Amino acid sequence: MTATGERTAPHPLLLWAWGLLRLDFVGVVFGALFFCLSMTPSLLPRSWEFAGLIGGVNAAIGYGVGVLVGKIVRHFALRNRDWWPPSKTVLWRLKIVSVVTAIGASLLMVAPAAAWQRQVAAVMGMEGPATLGYYRTLLLALAVGGALIAASRVILDLIRLVARFLKRRWQINDEVALFIGTAVVVMLVVMLINGVLYRGFLAGASRVFQPQNAATREGVVAPTQPERSGSPESFAPWDTLGFQGRNFVATGPSVEELTRVNGRPAKEPIRVYAGLQTADTDEGRLAVLLSELQRTRAFERKALIIVPTTGTGWVNPVAARSVEMLYNGDTAIVALQYSYLPSWISFVGDQEKSVTSGRMLIDAVQGRWATLPPDRRPKLMLYGESLGSMAGQGAFGFLPDVSLMGFDSVLWVGPPQASTLWRALIERRDPGTTEVSPRYDNGRTVRFSQGADAEEIARDTADPWEGTRVLFLQHASDPIVWWSPDLMFSRPDWLIEPPGRDRTAAMRWYPFVTFSQVGADIFNAAGVPGGHGHNYGHYVLDGWVAVAPPDGWTPADTERIRNALDKAAAEDGPET
Repeated sequence: MTATGERTAPHPLLLWAWGLLRLDFVGVVFGALFFCLSMTPSLLPRSWEFAGLIGGVNAAIGYGVGVLVGKIVRHFALRNRDWWPPSKTVLWRLKIVSVVTAIGASLLMVAPAAAWQRQVAAVMGMEGPATLGYYRTLLLALAVGGALIAASRVILDLIRLVARFLKRRWQINDEVALFIGTAVVVMLVVMLINGVLYRGFLAGASRVFQPQNAATREGVVAPTQPERSGSPESFAPWDTLGFQGRNFVATGPSVEELTRVNGRPAKEPIRVYAGLQTADTDEGRLAVLLSELQRTRAFERKALIIVPTTGTGWVNPVAARSVEMLYNGDTAIVALQYSYLPSWISFVGDQEKSVTSGRMLIDAVQGRWATLPPDRRPKLMLYGESLGSMAGQGAFGFLPDVSLMGFDSVLWVGPPQASTLWRALIERRDPGTTEVSPRYDNGRTVRFSQGADAEEIARDTADPWEGTRVLFLQHASDPIVWWSPDLMFSRPDWLIEPPGRDRTAAMRWYPFVTFSQVGADIFNAAGVPGGHGHNYGHYVLDGWVAVAPPDGWTPADTERIRNALDKAAAEDGPET
């Protein structure tokens, strides 16, 4: 108030800030509904932090949906009704009841949500969250949802500001001004996200992960064996291979270990690798790889394995060690780095780059292999995991191309939903088979397995299986496999059919909600025990045994190799 007792008007900025706090009661109800649905179980166990993040995002989406529904109902259903709007007293009571109901439902939902998470965790041999601690989900969801709603209101205020300017400047009507204002602001927001935030995120990620690419894991030293890239004889210098490349060429089973495990003289396994800094261009790096294959006499080995890598250039050490033990070192593995960003960033930022890199690698190595006389060619094999699986599939138009290019065996593990070949096979699967456990052409060339034990994988891949063998390992609980933008608006077959081996039957599909739940599961996809989620553990060995068993191979041989893998993991630690 002024000195004369007159009430002063609040500052416009204070009015605007207070307006951000005013909530639509229909939006509050829908926000609470979406929050409660987000607390239902998904593919993997969720901590309260993840649950709060997902809950806040979905509460904000629900609030927006509720505001839109409320406006539509008021405009088309309640407009010109004698009893609408009701008195202020009735309206306040409706708001109070709605808000109290929303708060009560959200509080009551936490207890069963924690119980569901314990059930999902138990399936995977993990310990679930305590109910009391899970109530922290509400506080985090409130903060996240509030921030998103406030941001959306800022955008709406900008639209109104632009509309008012257009009305004053050119004297156009309200509808046209609002339409143009919306288009202008949306375009600016999209440009900001795509042109500034998106590129800034990638640039920031590059600054964060590029130094790691230049680092070397403790205890890893340059190899001295000529069969390895990075050795003194190599055309690919040690300091150009990147973090994951140095891990790959400097580790793995020795001749002595292979001889001891298999009980007969072994060969030194060949590991060929080119990093991003090995040459300035893709063509240059491929030329180095081909020179390395020639130098190491890789085409004289019994098995030649092409491995398109994941985002960081990672090659699964279990997959590499397994096939080398199967063939007693008479192998050559070749891999190429195309990025130093983690796979989830590469997946979001540049899927095409991974596919292009995988296609170039396969075409180059297969092209050189095809020039050899048929009786002097090694077995041509292909391995890909996660984004590396999608990259490898990019080399083939469809399934027959795998055989036409001469591949004996293909093992693809945890293929992303966007993988072209995998998706085509799933969509054309044999009638009566499920999406999570499909069959294609009665298993003549390609097989699928959810298996997390040797017996199940053996059943899924049992003979007769002649010619080229292609196997997909895909856990029912792997969010990398099952997440897709389609989840926003449509229920997939895998959520209509009976649940897969390690997916809870309590999981349901809800528009927007399931999309965000499974999307958030991706960030913990490998943080679960082997045999679940995106952690395929030593069951990759069983995949190799299924598609590329050496002559006379027996289940006892598989268990011998499995024991050797367990012993190596205990002695060396994880080869990340």
